[in-house]
Amino acid sequence: MLSETDMISSLVEQLRRRLPAGWAAAVDGKLRVAGSVPDATLVIGAGRVGRTVVIEVRSRVDPRDVPYLCEQLRRWPDATPMVVAPFLSVRTREELVRRNLSYADSTGNLRLVLDKPALFIETTGATANPYREARSVPLQTLKGPSAARTVRALCDFRPPYGVRELAARASVSPASVSRVADLLERDALLERGTRGAIAASDWPGIIRRWAQDYSVAGSNRTLTFLEPRGLPALRSKLAEATIRYAVTGSLAASLVAPVAPARLFTIYVANASAAAAALGLREAESGANVLLLEPIDPVAFERTWSSEGIAYSAPSQVAVDLLTSPGRGPAEGVELIRWMEANEAAWRA
Repeated sequence: MLSETDMISSLVEQLRRRLPAGWAAAVDGKLRVAGSVPDATLVIGAGRVGRTVVIEVRSRVDPRDVPYLCEQLRRWPDATPMVVAPFLSVRTREELVRRNLSYADSTGNLRLVLDKPALFIETTGATANPYREARSVPLQTLKGPSAARTVRALCDFRPPYGVRELAARASVSPASVSRVADLLERDALLERGTRGAIAASDWPGIIRRWAQDYSVAGSNRTLTFLEPRGLPALRSKLAEATIRYAVTGSLAASLVAPVAPARLFTIYVANASAAAAALGLREAESGANVLLLEPIDPVAFERTWSSEGIAYSAPSQVAVDLLTSPGRGPAEGVELIRWMEANEAAWRA
């Protein structure tokens, strides 16, 4: 693990490479307020105009640690507060920015905002922790079927509930639920109550966190097809279909949060070839208007809803699918989540 001296040296080197001509960054003597001293102090500026940056160095920072760090650094109100660590996750960086804290890690993730003299630097480094020890954190991503089932259950069912109760609803082991819950608790997206029960969950944040590790096209098997008579004809076929399916993507979102007319039918099916035959679709590499998905897990078919005889995936599934789709998909996902926040009683059990 990197030492405090290594991390400060790395920060100074990063800054010197990125500061404008005529600017400088140097380690300064430590400030003292009511007997407290920061881990390090930098002076950054041009000529005689400089700004003091007070630094809190940590070996690890989880999102839930950010409020405490903010309080620690506010003891020096006349200096710019900054958090430095070997690695800062995407979620941690989001929380730091939300609380107006600058940050840096040793992989190149850096954000520094000064008012006088005015300066803004932001660079991106690693998105995965290169310093992680395999035994230190049991679960680091929300990839895979068990994570998908647990996340969907956390979004679809209102807490409070115990781990075993949620595991039964998600049809996964209590151990899998605990691992996912621990990850989300570290990311400040979930609160635990007595005896480890789940007391509250930030389901919009959980969906966005899931979207960092999940991809509608990458996590599921996808095949493209053509409905030669157009999407209205496919609507009629789906209303009478006996195969197992669930419509997701733009079409599903447009029923409650329309952004633009849907041009592509995105449909979960158990077997793409069998579904294409049942629906009379032609396989097509170009000009396709239908995308069939064989899901990473059958949870894509669970807690569906219907309109005019057509089955649609649960809003939580549709939202993550759109957030990880190309084109205008992410914008449609954002609008769908806004609708879900305003109408939680309509979809969340």
